[in-house]
Amino acid sequence: MRERIALWLHLIRWDRPAGWLLLLWPTLSALWIAAGGFPGWHLLAVFTFGTILMRSAGCCINDVADRDFDRHVKRTAQRPVTSGRISPKEALTVGAVLALAAFALVLTTNLATVSWSFVALAVTIVYPYSKRVFSMPQAVLGIAFSFGIPMAFAAVGGGDSWDWSAARGDVPALALWLLLGNAFWVLAYDTEYAMVDRDDDIRLGIRTSALTLGRFDVAAVMAFYAAYLGTWAFLGARISLGWGYFAGLSVAAAQALWHYTLIRDRTREGCFMAFRRNHWLGFSVFAGIALDAALRGV
Repeated sequence: MRERIALWLHLIRWDRPAGWLLLLWPTLSALWIAAGGFPGWHLLAVFTFGTILMRSAGCCINDVADRDFDRHVKRTAQRPVTSGRISPKEALTVGAVLALAAFALVLTTNLATVSWSFVALAVTIVYPYSKRVFSMPQAVLGIAFSFGIPMAFAAVGGGDSWDWSAARGDVPALALWLLLGNAFWVLAYDTEYAMVDRDDDIRLGIRTSALTLGRFDVAAVMAFYAAYLGTWAFLGARISLGWGYFAGLSVAAAQALWHYTLIRDRTREGCFMAFRRNHWLGFSVFAGIALDAALRGV
């Protein structure tokens, strides 16, 4: 049994927390903005553990969907499903259990958040297959990895109506603009990730933003970073966030510039390092929001 648990942990990338941190920081940022400060231990626990569980469930779905591609890529060939150590059925069962555990956490909030969680689940399931259809599947991932934002706003200010129109109305336009801005960040770091596997993806015929953008990939990544930080800076100014918030954005911008030095030569090592360090950029934005709230005494 111990060996089986070890395989399950490998399946959900337990040894690579950067993945769920990329999801966590924008979600917590939205939670702090929606609540005007610390949201309380209950919501903090729900969204922290829910993020970890849903990212883990997403890994299970992704590995099943990509198992025929992953075996031809050195970096992914030894994943449990691809290597045959875990069957697709077992992986989907593990994913379903994790998703149900996350849903149980959502049930402790309100019906508006529950309604939004169904949409989030649908996007999570669609993403792994989008690379067969869309030339930039990273855009779909951008939506999937940003869905904690409207859910956070729904959890803080939402009601208990099952009416979708009412649940949609419980999430202000601010949340949707934050989602859009965050999606640009996801486009930036997942394009960096796609640049790592460019040669393998060409050989396998997989669609990615790195291939679609071609020689403009580096410029596009930097434009995506600028769109993300610019959108969040504009929205922060609109809701009167203070200097702590903009200090956090400044630190994030400095990291984005550092990432340019890592990816400009398009080496696998540099692009992979830039991707893996992106969670610090997200943390910087969240830290600025938390600092600003603390300075305002809320």
